[in-house]
Amino acid sequence: MSQYDNNLSGALFKNDRKEKETHPDYTGSCEIEGQDYWISAWIKVGKEGSKRPGEKFMSLAFKLKDQQQAPSQPKPTPTPAPMDDDDIPL
Repeated sequence: MSQYDNNLSGALFKNDRKEKETHPDYTGSCEIEGQDYWISAWIKVGKEGSKRPGEKFMSLAFKLKDQQQAPSQPKPTPTPAPMDDDDIPL
């Protein structure tokens, strides 16, 4: 039996835990080049002056699944290079 290739495929489901307007309307996951991603999707309406005003569309965001769990760490502060007496203008 052959194994199904999931590359470049995924699925979205209605977000039944949406509590704020900024939360995605749909969530899901996909696989791209062997990496697993979370997908977030928002239903939006084209604004006046856009190519398709009034038309509904989905706005998507992808995030690596591994990045979701990683704690954010502060970036190290760069150490200034030491100055020689020759670097000081007279």
